[in-house]
Amino acid sequence: MAHYSIKELEHLSGIKAHTLRIWEQRYQLLAPKRTTTNIRYYDDADLKNLLNVALLYQEGYKISKIAQLPPHQVAQEVLKITEAELGKDQFMSQLIIAMVELDEVLFERVLSRAVLQLGFTDSVKQVVYPFLNKIGLLWQTGNITPAHEHFISQLIRQKMLVAIDGQRLVRTPDAPKILLYLPEGELHELSLLYSHFQFRANGFHTLYLGQHLPLEDLFKASHQFKPDYICSVFTTSPPREQMEEYLQQLLTEVPNTQLLLSGYILQTFQQTLPKRVTYFATLDSFEQWLSKTNLVHA
Repeated sequence: MAHYSIKELEHLSGIKAHTLRIWEQRYQLLAPKRTTTNIRYYDDADLKNLLNVALLYQEGYKISKIAQLPPHQVAQEVLKITEAELGKDQFMSQLIIAMVELDEVLFERVLSRAVLQLGFTDSVKQVVYPFLNKIGLLWQTGNITPAHEHFISQLIRQKMLVAIDGQRLVRTPDAPKILLYLPEGELHELSLLYSHFQFRANGFHTLYLGQHLPLEDLFKASHQFKPDYICSVFTTSPPREQMEEYLQQLLTEVPNTQLLLSGYILQTFQQTLPKRVTYFATLDSFEQWLSKTNLVHA
């Protein structure tokens, strides 16, 4: 069973810890348990109920009225609201509940509604990425397992593949060519898939090679495809101590190609990266580059 501190509940619900303590004391909205060493904690049921309470509260319900409702009735009220348009925070709250409960039907329904309401690009920027950042806390504190992470990743991945497949392929002869891949040992694919979607949407000629690609195979594909750009994400691989050598090998083998890179491992190298390497620290920086590059190639 997952154990949450009140600060973790604050992070996930958006309700300040001070407010949560008042709700707990005045309305008994939360019922903390205690470990054998007398440390207070909250469980999955508390988190789910709080996320539903927070949604109602953000929709203008008075907390004194919400407190009178049992959890199942709170959930029913939330269901009524989710038939109408939701804000990004409400979408995220529902996605967290679906993840904690491994509820594919709920996750699919909420994510599909986000895409319909906001469009694919804005649903990724406003809902999916912030959601992934929020669940990073759950991963760090051990409140979700690898099964939860795989469950979430695969459902989001499916949505991204559908969006990519749904794009019309219109390639002009002078369209910039870009090869997308993840290095050997790297399996975190969602950022690369979103980049693929954006490049295709902006008229690039893309070659997507996916996860876990050895350098030797990357070089063979590059020599045949002759890309203007190579795009990758370094989250866990290659190891930090091998990064400079890896980049040097890549730059030497593809001397006429620009590298477009992002990922946690590169953060400490961003000030010293070679000239042919562009590092994207944020989603906004990637989209700004894409907008400027489109103007150049228009």
